[in-house]
Amino acid sequence: MDVDKALIHSLLATASRAATMGNMQLYSVVETRTAEGKERLAPLHFNQPMVKGAAVVLTFIADFRRFTHWCDVSDADAGYDNFLSFTNAMTDCMLFCQNFCTLAEEAGLGTCFLGTTVYNPKGVIEALQLPRLTFPVATITVGWPDEDPAQTDRLDISAIIHEETYHDASDEEIKSMFAYKESLPENKHFVEVNGKTTLAQVFTDCRYTRKDNEAMSDGMLEALQQQGFLQCPPSTPTH
Repeated sequence: MDVDKALIHSLLATASRAATMGNMQLYSVVETRTAEGKERLAPLHFNQPMVKGAAVVLTFIADFRRFTHWCDVSDADAGYDNFLSFTNAMTDCMLFCQNFCTLAEEAGLGTCFLGTTVYNPKGVIEALQLPRLTFPVATITVGWPDEDPAQTDRLDISAIIHEETYHDASDEEIKSMFAYKESLPENKHFVEVNGKTTLAQVFTDCRYTRKDNEAMSDGMLEALQQQGFLQCPPSTPTH
């Protein structure tokens, strides 16, 4: 079922009231509705079915291009081609994105956050024709839900709150924090079907491996350099 464009735009307009660095609004969003557009994006998100199945795919962009362009035409010397500026734009973008997700769910829509956006940034950049000083940081699929699944587990809030200074938990405290998650039948099933002995190993050995993390980190750094947020490292002198 289609989601009215006016509704999406109204929610995005309200979401833009999110806190923002210096009131610069360092974000953009690319709205994909056509089958052709979703077809281009799907492989970049490992062909997760919600990309083609959702009514709307929203790619949230950390965007210093627009503000820098304004500076350029306003006789102002912009210095935003650096990693700090990317961090500021990414923070702005994620605040905007989360505001939208909350508002969308309050309106009865279903959303799904795709973390794969930063796994394949070069492909997303190419597919969406993103210019210099922009970078994709999140993708949200949006539609009218046809089911009401149970909420996934979360750590108890006591594991998250620290009083005054950070409390580095003891081994026993850590075990207690994750005990409920480990006890859930579905998580025990994950351990069994993956041939592991602990739930943590499912994460480290199967889902988010060191090899994949390092490879995707390299790709992200290359994309940040390509988009102008990282300068080329100085050449090593040879003797």
